[in-house]
Amino acid sequence: LQPFGEWCKLRPKDAAKMPESAWKLLFYTLSWSYGIYLLFFTDYPFFYDPPSVFYDWKKGMDVPTDIAIAYLLQCSFYGHSIYATAYMDTWRKDSIVMLLHHVVTLTLIAFSYAFRYHNVGILVLFLHDVNDVQLEFTKLNVYFKHRGGVYHRLNDIISNIGCLTFCISWFWFRLYWFPLKVLYATCYSSLQVVPNIPFYFFFNALLLILTLMNIYWFLYIVLFVAKVLMGQMQEVNDVREYDVEDSKKTTTAKK
Repeated sequence: LQPFGEWCKLRPKDAAKMPESAWKLLFYTLSWSYGIYLLFFTDYPFFYDPPSVFYDWKKGMDVPTDIAIAYLLQCSFYGHSIYATAYMDTWRKDSIVMLLHHVVTLTLIAFSYAFRYHNVGILVLFLHDVNDVQLEFTKLNVYFKHRGGVYHRLNDIISNIGCLTFCISWFWFRLYWFPLKVLYATCYSSLQVVPNIPFYFFFNALLLILTLMNIYWFLYIVLFVAKVLMGQMQEVNDVREYDVEDSKKTTTAKK
């Protein structure tokens, strides 16, 4: 992807960040599309009937092959993401929280598979992946606004629309549907369907940590919207990223 960025004649700072977003967009688009297939084109009723994730639950029950495939892909991706965030991706103001997010997510994926809470996992992944698709797509259009020394208005318009839909969908999927469907099922329905369900507090604690991180990132979204409304930001940009010039000045000052 790096040679592609150079071929498109992106600005150096955009060409450096483009491969990360392009790779993530590719993965999340595939994973979310697969989640749509599992939840809406099979017999799994988890989205419309969240308590059903615990129907017929048994210790050591078989994991359906189609769900096992989703788990294999997600587990490998988040295992890689821990390394990538620390050593490969652009360092951002929330990178420490991002590392924690990847560790929590990987822990949830691995243990939910081991203890056969895979039905809940599919619902959790579906509700989260859609925002990452929108985020990376919007960022790519931001990077491609200026290429070959020319401003491209279409990419600017797409990035603005993408930013708006991202803000709305983040609230809807992660702060409304996630508690309504996932937390309701794991905190309440699980005890009704499977009394004394094992690892109840462990899994719900991790899911609540995930919820707190979603709220934390939503504050960045609110900050971004506030800057746009107050005229402090003239174009779509990632408010989590450090300004290159500021970073250089800080490094020089420390030296």
